[in-house]
Formats: sequence, C-alpha cells, structure tokens
Amino acid sequence: MDAVQIAQQVTSGELDPLEPVRAALERIERFDGDVRAFLRLNPRAEEEALRVKQRLAAGEALPLAGVPVAVKDNLTTRGLATTCASGVLADFVPPYDAAVVERLRAAGAVVVGKTNLDEFAMGSSTEHSHFGPTKNPWDLERVPGGSSGGSAAAVAAGYVPVALGSDTGGSVRQPAAFTGTLGFKPTYGRISRYGLVAFASSLDQVGSFARTTVDLARVSRVLMGHDPRDATSLEAPLPRLEPDLGRARGYTLGLVRETLQEGNSPGVVGALERFRRLLEAEGVRFVEVSLPSLRHALAAYYLAATAEASSNLARYDGVHYGTRAGADDVHALMRRTREQGFGPEVKRRILMGTFALSSGYYDAYYGRALKVRRRIAGEFASAFAEVDLLVTPTTPTPAFRLGAKLDDPMEMYLSDVDTVAVNLAGLPALSLPAGFEAGLPIGVQLIAPALAEDRLFDLSGLFERLTEGAYLQRAPLD
Repeated sequence: MDAVQIAQQVTSGELDPLEPVRAALERIERFDGDVRAFLRLNPRAEEEALRVKQRLAAGEALPLAGVPVAVKDNLTTRGLATTCASGVLADFVPPYDAAVVERLRAAGAVVVGKTNLDEFAMGSSTEHSHFGPTKNPWDLERVPGGSSGGSAAAVAAGYVPVALGSDTGGSVRQPAAFTGTLGFKPTYGRISRYGLVAFASSLDQVGSFARTTVDLARVSRVLMGHDPRDATSLEAPLPRLEPDLGRARGYTLGLVRETLQEGNSPGVVGALERFRRLLEAEGVRFVEVSLPSLRHALAAYYLAATAEASSNLARYDGVHYGTRAGADDVHALMRRTREQGFGPEVKRRILMGTFALSSGYYDAYYGRALKVRRRIAGEFASAFAEVDLLVTPTTPTPAFRLGAKLDDPMEMYLSDVDTVAVNLAGLPALSLPAGFEAGLPIGVQLIAPALAEDRLFDLSGLFERLTEGAYLQRAPLD
C-alpha cells in the first residue's frame, strides 16, 4: 500500500503496524539479493513498530504511523551503522539520529534499513560504493542512478512506499528519473542537514522518494521545519504541500531552451512533448525561456562541490573515528588511512578540489565558479518573474548499463547536466515519471522559486491525475 493508506489504516486500527513492516522485510529478503538496494536492515524494526502501536493507544497523532521507510546510509542512525558506503567509515556506529530520522520516528514511521549509495554521495550511478553496486529494478543490467540509487531502487522495487536520499547536484532527482519514482529536493535550508554527512555543505540537501504525489507531500511535510542545530536551517512558514489541482491549471510553465537542444534521447523528447500536450489541454500555459549561463553550470558545480569536499573530507584522518590504518607515526597514519579507506572517485574529487583551492589557482577556478553560481541564480530569478515553474528533462537519457561510464568520468558527470544548476541556485525541484523508452522510465523535472514547493506538488498531482498514475508503476520484479 501507499504510505498515506498505511498510516490511515494503522491509525484506525484496521492494520497492525507490524504487518507493513514485516511485509517490507519479507519483500526485501525475497528480491534484494539481486537488486542490492540495502546495505543493512534495522534489527529493531519490529520493536519500533510495536512502540508505534503503544503510542497510538496513548492518543498520539502520528502522520506516518507504521509506514516502513528506507534511509540513505549518509544519514546518521543511532545504534545502526552509518558508513556512507565507504571503507573509511565501514564500522562507524553514530551515537545520534539525523534530524530527519528523528522527525520520521516522531511521526510514527519505522526505519527498516540503510540504503546503498555512491561513496560519500559522490557519483551518478551507485557504482562507486565500497560494498558493490545497486542495480535498477527495471533492468538488473542497468544502474539506478546516483548517488541515492539504493533509496530510489527500494521504492521502485516496492520494498517501501517512501525513502530518504540526499541531493547535492541531482542525487535524488536523477535516480528518481532512472527508476520511475517521484524525487523531491527542497529549497536549500528548508530541511535540516543535522546528521547528514557532509559532501558539499552549500549544496547538500535531504530529499525524498515516493510512488505517489500525496505520499511525497506527506513525508516532505514531516521533514520540513527550522532546526537550531543546523546553522543554514530557514525560519520560514511551512508550505501547503497537498496538491491543489485547480490552482495548477492556472500556472505558466517555462520550457528551458538550453535543456531542449541536442543530447536528449527520443524517449526524453517524446515524454516532454506528451507532458506539454496533456497540461495545455487543461489550461496550463507554456512559454520558452532562456538561461544562457546553464552551459557553465556543470563546470561551476564540479569546481564548487569538489572544493567543499576537499575541505569536508579532511576530517577522515584515522585519529578520531572510523577506520584506522596501522603506522609508526601520525603522518603515516593519516596518509595510509586515507589511501586505504577512500575509493578512487572520492580521491579524484579530493584532488580536484584541493587543486582548485590551492595557492595561485583559487581565483582562476573556485572564485570564477562562485561568480558563475551567482549569475545562474540571477537568471533563475529573472525567469521566475515571468513563469510559475520551469520545466526541463531530468536526465538526457534513460538509465545506462552498469559499467558503461565507469572509465569515463566526464561522461558520468554529464548525467547531472540538467540537475546541478538547481543546487547552485538553492531552489526546490521535483522529478516525476513521465514516460518510458525501451521499457525504461523517463523523468521530467519541475523547478520552483525558493520556498514555493507547493507549486511543484500542485503540478505533480495534476499530471498524476491526468495520466491516472500510468507512469507511477512498481518495477516488474514479480
């Protein structure tokens, strides 16, 4: 069942909270040997479900009562290992829950396990994991996207109705497109980053996956709100996320010219055209807009993100926590720990970022990237003076084959060409399933002005209603 259905039936007493949790665990046991969405399961999941029952009996209102949820393994979970899919944190068990995990549990959700990712969330395919790749439930020879591929696969495979991921440059939206799920990234600061292991702090945000708009709205609303433990957390009124289909019919949408040019596969082009036709018939207006600096977004993103990664990952030195390599002195200890603990993609990004920040290169690379970032944010602001939402492909193609881009980092990075600008500008965005190509899902991306998440859910709900959920299917593992 969907998350909202589970919560309603558990709250009314029609369903014991143990039942959906056990069903999730049984489906994971049945199929995840092939998919490998999960790194580990929560041994206390059934115990947590029983506590939900006790809390309901005590009169608590729990909007996610009994809903089984998967959590990306870069979000801390007290007493349950959080590894970031890295050898350097292979045995790390945090002493506290991330803010979003606290909020899930406070709402009555049950964390059933931790999902796979590209190491430290650095990747676009979930192949850069110390524990091996996750596979796309729609085609086990293809990637689920990344870096939140494990969470996307868990929802697409029908293990859980909702899952948490993180999005630094598209790491929720791109895997959502590849797996036929809904993927949402909020305005920067809308959801607390407390307990999210840092990759690039000015870009990272917690996001979520679901198979229906109302489920995505329910879990996102639970996660939002100010948190004094996160210095970047916004004190802003919480939005209405329940879709207003009537309001959506009056929106003007801007098709971003720079994302509609060469490089998109026929299925992506067809999905966008079908999306436009369906909504125009309902009164939604479309215009074309231009964001000229988007052509620089990928370069600016990979300079800013790797520079911040270089700084953030300096803390993994084998001294305070995590894996420690044997050595005779402290300098050798740090060097060996980092050499043995980090995978090749993480090392590549640390080297790129350190170079960009080094003496003599700061202004030429990192400084220039920040200028481009400000220009992109300004162009988005100008576009939103004319339209309510922007529309782009989420990805130029459907999911690619496992191993197809591992030896070509630039080809891998191009998977994020349609998503990174949103993070540079700190805007909210949502990827929704909008078609298929050769049996593989296709996603369309909606981008809203800062703090206007409600518009994303309005339009997603309208499109879901018009298509009768035809593209929100579970992957055919059965």
